[in-house]
Amino acid sequence: MGEEVRMRILVTGARGFVGKNLCVALRRLPNLELFEYDVDSRLQYLDEALAVADIIFHLAGVNRPQNAEEYRAGNAGFTAEICKKLQRLGRAPKIVMSSSIQAKLNNPYGISKRFAEGILRRFAVDTGAECVAYRLKNLFGKWCRPNYNSVTATFCYNASHGLPLQISDRNNVVDLTYIDDAVQAFVMEIERPSRPGFRFASPLASHAVTLGELADTIKGFADHRGTLQLPNYEETFIRALYATYLSYLDTDDFAYNLDIKSDDRGGLAELIKAPCFGQIFVSRTKPGITRGNHYHHTKTEKFMVLQGEGVIRFRRIDGNEVIEYLVKGEEYRVVDIPPGYTHSIENVGDKEMVTLFWSSEVFDPDSPDTYWDTVIPSK
Repeated sequence: MGEEVRMRILVTGARGFVGKNLCVALRRLPNLELFEYDVDSRLQYLDEALAVADIIFHLAGVNRPQNAEEYRAGNAGFTAEICKKLQRLGRAPKIVMSSSIQAKLNNPYGISKRFAEGILRRFAVDTGAECVAYRLKNLFGKWCRPNYNSVTATFCYNASHGLPLQISDRNNVVDLTYIDDAVQAFVMEIERPSRPGFRFASPLASHAVTLGELADTIKGFADHRGTLQLPNYEETFIRALYATYLSYLDTDDFAYNLDIKSDDRGGLAELIKAPCFGQIFVSRTKPGITRGNHYHHTKTEKFMVLQGEGVIRFRRIDGNEVIEYLVKGEEYRVVDIPPGYTHSIENVGDKEMVTLFWSSEVFDPDSPDTYWDTVIPSK
């Protein structure tokens, strides 16, 4: 026998941007029966769900109709239909509705959302149900439709496909909320202690940014494969925005090649770099070949041989003692390179050696902090 159902949840607009992300999160919860309703679902399916749902996430709505009249029908009208059906069934489940900050405005969309809030408020008064309205800001994240009503989705799509980012006013400010923050807030409503009546949810975390800054940042993501410069992951907004950008790549565009610098010793390629992080690069070294024989005053490095066998040698630049570390790919052993020590790495195996390097600084050809000095002095 299967696990006993603890809770039944209905999501309207289940295949929309918010609905898709929310339903993924809800499907992970144990002992939960999920009803996913969308515009092409059977009306009988909606009735069946309304008859048993403990919580309704009412996300369905209209935001880009053919004419303004559809706002009222798609937003306020459908909300009223749901409430009437529930009252005929004698039911008062908790309803969590996605509204919009535009409900404060007097445009057709904002007015329809405000009417929907009013309908929900009346339902709470008449039935004693708990009803919560989230006045969401400009949402962004994976699966948001580009060239529709999200500037972030459009910028991400266009940048990832080599298309121009058109901006009417670079100084115009948008306030953005990440989809995962909205989903997390909705999921928390499931376990929140009951508070009968209507209320507005607390505003979700958001990030204000000008259209110019948003476009430049997303364009920088697209340029990353050439510059190798990582975005500033110290900011949660940037991490979320970069994740969103990557979700718009075509499936045949996930992989890319690095610029390999080859010579008689083998090949070397830089992988990623950032001012606050330094850089990572990888090399292939042929048997018998030595790399390095230089030192740094401030720059530090880490070496890790991934394949093959090598010897890393050190000599303090004001001394004669040579220190050796034998490293093998299967050991995953990391060797720190302190400043003031000239150092080298030699492939002492009979196969190609692959080494991963980290440097504390992005290489600057005008100030490289790299000075030639053989580890083993010439006799």
